[in-house]
Amino acid sequence: MKPKEIQEILEFIATSGLEEVNIEMENVKITTKKSYQPTAVVAAAPQMIAPMQAPVAAQVQQIAEPVAPTPAVQAEGNYKVIKSPMIGTFYRSSGPNEDAFVNVGDSVSKGTTVCIIEAMKLFNEIESEISGKIIKILVQDSTPVEYDQPLFYIEA
Repeated sequence: MKPKEIQEILEFIATSGLEEVNIEMENVKITTKKSYQPTAVVAAAPQMIAPMQAPVAAQVQQIAEPVAPTPAVQAEGNYKVIKSPMIGTFYRSSGPNEDAFVNVGDSVSKGTTVCIIEAMKLFNEIESEISGKIIKILVQDSTPVEYDQPLFYIEA
């Protein structure tokens, strides 16, 4: 199954109103479940338990991006907080030699990627749900984060 086909299936499921869907094929297993909490989508092939090859990792990341959970935003004082929508490992950039998505002082708008959280070998791009200026980054690169943990303070 091609990544584009999987992405089309996930988009259809997201708009269908179904609460839970499990799809298993020869090399792909897709499970989605809607809830009142941010939704996580897991797409994994059985052979991915062994170390992943770069093309497979790129496909999994490509699948995960359109359906990545949105971060929680909460107001605290004069600024808003972007919180982690899941448990995983926090990354400020897409690779070790790449520039950070955002830095203190940067202005972000709704939809701007602010970080990546890796969960179960899926790299989920976390996008800002608000516009404003980053005033503090609360998590160090490559460290574990918990669900609902504050990641960024944004002056809205």
